Amino acid sequence: MKRIVGQLAAVAQRECMILLKNPIYWFCMIVFPVVVMLFFTSLMHEGQPLEMPVGVVDQDNSSTSRALIRKLDAFQTSRVVARYTSVAEARKAMQRNEIYGFLYIPKDMADQLLASRQPKVSFYYSMTSITAGSLVFRDLKTISTLGSAAVGQATLRAKGFTADQIQAFLQPVRIDLHQITNPWTNYNVYLSTMLVPGVIMLFIFLITAYSLGMELKMGRSKQLMQTADNHIVTALAGKILPQTLVFLILVFGYMYYVFGVLHFPHQGGVGSIVLLGLLTVLPAQGFGIFAFGLIPSLRMSMSICSLWGVLSFSIVGSAFPVSAMDSELQALAWLFPLRHYFMTYQITVFNGYPMAGAWPHIFVLIVFMLLPILILGKLKNAMLKYVYIP
Repeated sequence: MKRIVGQLAAVAQRECMILLKNPIYWFCMIVFPVVVMLFFTSLMHEGQPLEMPVGVVDQDNSSTSRALIRKLDAFQTSRVVARYTSVAEARKAMQRNEIYGFLYIPKDMADQLLASRQPKVSFYYSMTSITAGSLVFRDLKTISTLGSAAVGQATLRAKGFTADQIQAFLQPVRIDLHQITNPWTNYNVYLSTMLVPGVIMLFIFLITAYSLGMELKMGRSKQLMQTADNHIVTALAGKILPQTLVFLILVFGYMYYVFGVLHFPHQGGVGSIVLLGLLTVLPAQGFGIFAFGLIPSLRMSMSICSLWGVLSFSIVGSAFPVSAMDSELQALAWLFPLRHYFMTYQITVFNGYPMAGAWPHIFVLIVFMLLPILILGKLKNAMLKYVYIP
């Protein structure tokens, strides 16, 4: 046992010297992940886009239309930046990305409202950016509804109806809305908790495969195996251990930053956060080792890790729900560690449900951790016999 521990320590010490001498490790394990962390969390620090530019085509120019425009400009997410004389002029401005949408108020709108002739108030918005388009659509639709409601309220009041009767007529069903765990609709909470861990996992994939591939490229693989007395498990564990410690410090630092400093919702408590940190680093390293053992080539294994990491962002389910995807893609989603990380985060940390509710995803992440067992023999053979081919 002491001999194995000594060999493990010798391999780990050897790996530490490699990490210190090669600046690629410093940048990919510390500098770039920290930059990504600060970039994404500061990019959306306001929670959601504010004061997005919109335009107005007001051909009525009445007190009612001016009141609607003032109300639109008062919304937090929209700001009236220009008035246009025609729909064609406003459309061209939207095509030039000067505005995200515009409100069209036809001539004699106020007179037609008072005469109960139902004038058509139109609004146009761009969905080039889905977030901006959705928020502008919400504001423009609300303004259109408020305009008709204001005129209806004035008409009913003139007929002698009470305030309660008017409210029941204009809004027969009152909606009591409660947004669970994120009542602020903070996009930083939704996106940064997926994007940053996804980028960290991508770096873990690449660095794991890179460190193993460099042993073959630099002709150090036999020396590595000799240090571990030709025991592949000892060699692999000693080589990965220093990287594991660095990545764990990075991940737990990220979690302290978002949950402790930025105060992201975390109903599950410290235990769930610690478990999630372990399930971020270890399965990603397991996949990186498996990718290299499957194809013991520096270039090919890093290509597989890059492809897997990039595809993870599309199939994780934060922007488009996996349940709405085709059945083939739903099955494919089980092959990506980021998907299971995100589901475990949602269930145990974000919503605070018991860990038993996330057991299928935790089990799959453990399987990713154990994947290197399948390629130990092939990896040992590669370290002892393979010749690097550029």
